Amino acid sequence: MLLLSRLAENLFWIGRYVERAENTARLLNVNYFASLEMGGRAREIWLPLLELTGGDAELRARYGRVDARSVSAWLAFDRENPSSIASSISRARENARGLRDRIPSEMWESLNRTYLNLCFEGSAVLERDGLFEYCNAARDASQFFFGIAFATLPRDEGWAFMRAGQMLERGDNGLRVLQSRFRGIDAQAIADPTGRAMQVQRWVSVLKGSSAFEAYRKRVHSGIDPQRIGEFLLLDEYFPRSVRYSAENLHDALTQIERSHPGQHPEILRLSRWLVARLQYAEVSDILDQDNPSLEELIGEFNRVGAAITRAYFQQE
Repeated sequence: MLLLSRLAENLFWIGRYVERAENTARLLNVNYFASLEMGGRAREIWLPLLELTGGDAELRARYGRVDARSVSAWLAFDRENPSSIASSISRARENARGLRDRIPSEMWESLNRTYLNLCFEGSAVLERDGLFEYCNAARDASQFFFGIAFATLPRDEGWAFMRAGQMLERGDNGLRVLQSRFRGIDAQAIADPTGRAMQVQRWVSVLKGSSAFEAYRKRVHSGIDPQRIGEFLLLDEYFPRSVRYSAENLHDALTQIERSHPGQHPEILRLSRWLVARLQYAEVSDILDQDNPSLEELIGEFNRVGAAITRAYFQQE
């Protein structure tokens, strides 16, 4: 039985929004503590994170400044920011509310509980220095939700749409994180010991933002090297938050959906298969070369897959 487009779209966006909340929580957490450890001007520390969510223009218009407090509020609680933790959770819950008779009750209850616990917080969290706990709660809630889905949701078309949304969001976010780091000073060799130590700390933050620090150290024994970190987060076939792993799982989900619509949307599988092939056979030096716009191209390819899914399955004729 084919899934109605509205239900498929809701599940797809639940996957995207819950994953987005987790990604924002991870990045906010490690950036916040990096700012405490490294000091320096707030703009230098927070700008790469703001670039992932569209820059600092809207934040300046709303708060009039860029500092740790305003950035934390903008990314954690502000419903005007579509990428904030609260906004993402709220939108995921809104999509799930219309599916309460189509998804396991535990999935709805976990999202609703997360919404009630996190989406009505505000500056009081910052005043009590509770941002670490707030971000951890958002990250854990996302993992709990997907864990429930993994254990209880039938592996039908609905599962495949939710999984596709999750993997599309994860891969896109991973590429944007690397793009923000490799087009700035963090990609350049620094001779000054103090500057080098700060650069290493920023790259450790990148790894920790993906829960990749321990996995990277087990796989790579040459220390904190930007090129090797980029290779690991881009191309590792076993690490579940790498871009390649995300692309492969996205393609698998779309292949499952295709079985319910055989031959109707070949363009989607062509795009996703090409994305997987690029990552399987790529040389990391070619992707991360600053004179080669491969990171931007890969982001564009993820976006093209997402646009093709929308055209094929969600837009009404």
